[in-house]
Amino acid sequence: MRVNIRKLLKEIVIFAVLLFVVSSLLSYLRSPELQSSQLPQIEAKLIDGSTFRSREMEGKPLIVHFWATWCPTCKAEASNIEAVSEEYEVVSIAVNSGSDEVLKRYMRENGYHFRVLNDTRGKWAGIFHVEVFPTTFIFDSKGELQFTEVGYTTTLGLKGRMGIAE
Repeated sequence: MRVNIRKLLKEIVIFAVLLFVVSSLLSYLRSPELQSSQLPQIEAKLIDGSTFRSREMEGKPLIVHFWATWCPTCKAEASNIEAVSEEYEVVSIAVNSGSDEVLKRYMRENGYHFRVLNDTRGKWAGIFHVEVFPTTFIFDSKGELQFTEVGYTTTLGLKGRMGIAE
């Protein structure tokens, strides 16, 4: 039996488009409702001992990324967050993932260097209404929410959205 390559490619493209549409719809339906489209004021100690202040990000687009060490999708996406953090401002918020020392070890063992705020009690997840991990918010240079992504996001997708948010 001969396989018609053209027909097979057409089926693959249709499947890919449907998968994209369904995943985008699910992301939209699962995305949290913020009280405002304005970036909430964040001032918190990071696991490296420095302090993150969102007001210092004015004039720059910012990714606020919620994740957890126990989340398999978050683990798969972490290298994408690392890559984007080399070019753009990123603050990640690790939810219910252990002590600062546990998170430092996790970051060191995986070769990650992005900023991490340890949300041991889920305070920040509550403020952002995050219930699903990973969840990523992209704010433009004026602090206005431009995109919310729930679930896995590629490096290319993140960089593209950041380019739009600039």
